[in-house]
Amino acid sequence: DMQLVESGGGLVQPGGSLRLSCVASGFNISTTPMNWVRQAPGKELEWVSQMNKAGISTYYADSVKGRFTISRDNAKNTLYLQLNSLKPEDTAMYYCQMGTLKGQGTQVTVSS
Repeated sequence: DMQLVESGGGLVQPGGSLRLSCVASGFNISTTPMNWVRQAPGKELEWVSQMNKAGISTYYADSVKGRFTISRDNAKNTLYLQLNSLKPEDTAMYYCQMGTLKGQGTQVTVSS
């Protein structure tokens, strides 16, 4: 079975950083575009970032551009999202997503 497992979330002060990880199993992340999405309480799911299957092109939502960085380690079959200069409005459950497959998420809370 294909599975995605996210980790790395937590409580951080504004301006802080976190690195989220997403370990994939049952498929190879280098064969498909991979996405990070997030959902804040009471809000719809929001796309955050994508890496194409070649691992060359990356894309970001305007709200996170210049602060977040998507990357991957093919040997570990793991996708990452580096979150810098975090703001309270970044508070959300973060998921990695491949097609319609999504993990259980990892909570990021930005608060002083």
